[in-house]
Amino acid sequence: MLDKVTAATDVASIMNGIGRNAKSAARVLASASTEAKNRALEAMAVAMIASKDSILAANAEDLKGIEGKGLLPSFIDRLTLTEKSIAGMAEALREIAAFKDPVGEVITAWDRPNGLQIERVRTPLGVIGVIYESRPNVTADAGALCLKAGNAVILRGGSDSAHSSQAIHACLVEGLKAAGLPEHAIQIVPTTDRAAVGAMLSGLDGAIDVIVPRGGKSLVARVQNEARVPVFAHLEGLCHIYVDASAELAMAEKIVVNAKMRRTGVCGAAETLLIDSGAIETHLKPLVQDLLEAGCEVRGSAAVLKVIPGLKPATEEDWRTEYLDAVISVAIVDGIGGAIDHINTYSSSHTEAVLAEDPAVVARFFSEIDSAILLHNASTQFADGGEFGMGGEIGISTGKMHARGPVGVEQLTSFKYRVHGTGQIRP
Repeated sequence: MLDKVTAATDVASIMNGIGRNAKSAARVLASASTEAKNRALEAMAVAMIASKDSILAANAEDLKGIEGKGLLPSFIDRLTLTEKSIAGMAEALREIAAFKDPVGEVITAWDRPNGLQIERVRTPLGVIGVIYESRPNVTADAGALCLKAGNAVILRGGSDSAHSSQAIHACLVEGLKAAGLPEHAIQIVPTTDRAAVGAMLSGLDGAIDVIVPRGGKSLVARVQNEARVPVFAHLEGLCHIYVDASAELAMAEKIVVNAKMRRTGVCGAAETLLIDSGAIETHLKPLVQDLLEAGCEVRGSAAVLKVIPGLKPATEEDWRTEYLDAVISVAIVDGIGGAIDHINTYSSSHTEAVLAEDPAVVARFFSEIDSAILLHNASTQFADGGEFGMGGEIGISTGKMHARGPVGVEQLTSFKYRVHGTGQIRP
């Protein structure tokens, strides 16, 4: 790995070389057979299991490097690898191999009155740049998903997870070589210098076709503000749960605790709980008590504090905060209309859930809220490509162009038109 003080000119030269290599590899991958890609993914999984000791040693070095930095438990949780998580990464590689190859799939076809036959066909995007923070598992997930979709990928992980990501990347390269695919199909940026991120955002002289950021608000905001190529991103996961008066209490109790406390540091964790004013007497106290007993700090609106004094008051800033911690804000709203108004005011358009038995309430929730993922009677923690049956995801996009929601294999493709004629000319 390069020293952090490497001259900017050297970083630029290295990054441009990475871009050229990626573009060359992308041309090969675009026509690579499904069998070759799957062989590579299987070989990667085998290499990862065989290399678990070296991966764990690298991860231990990263964990030692963050000691004393006062980082949030959620950050440390994302950085930490175990034998179980390594086995999970290997299994995810095999799951992606088992998925249908999207490249070359005919999405739709039709005939024109003049006899032309037109097909819309899936095609790789080309070169994808993935910029992520201390999530070493993203190295494997992103590399595998991009490969399956016929794309080359340039990975730039966080400095805190550099050793772990390098160890995982070595397994991916081993798999590429075993399948006879170009090793530059999956490259990892060999420096922690921030200038490398700027180079990627510039597009590397046209080499990068799309950028996917995975990380905190500041990283994603920088990518969205500075990128000169398209971006698949969400700024933050400010997720809401609305509990209607028609909701079954026992179900709501399980879902609310799971949505907040299963893993507080994931983007699908609930951050705001909205309670129907018609459910104050039946649902409010049990739900708040369940959260408190689970170790969650509850911040309540003025209306909530009237019923449950002693909670920390919620401020205006709380409704706009992605805690990524065991903290949740609770408000009383005037039915489904009040819930929709609150969510549309404060949501980051990531994931929202409605807990209700009234079909009219559910219908309004699904119709009038435009977040990427909407759930009915289910935890927001299902906002995950693997849980959607996609095998894995690079991230969750809250944009409205091309890919939205979990970005899996299909979302990492574009399309082209194939037009077949029999000698037609245009009059």
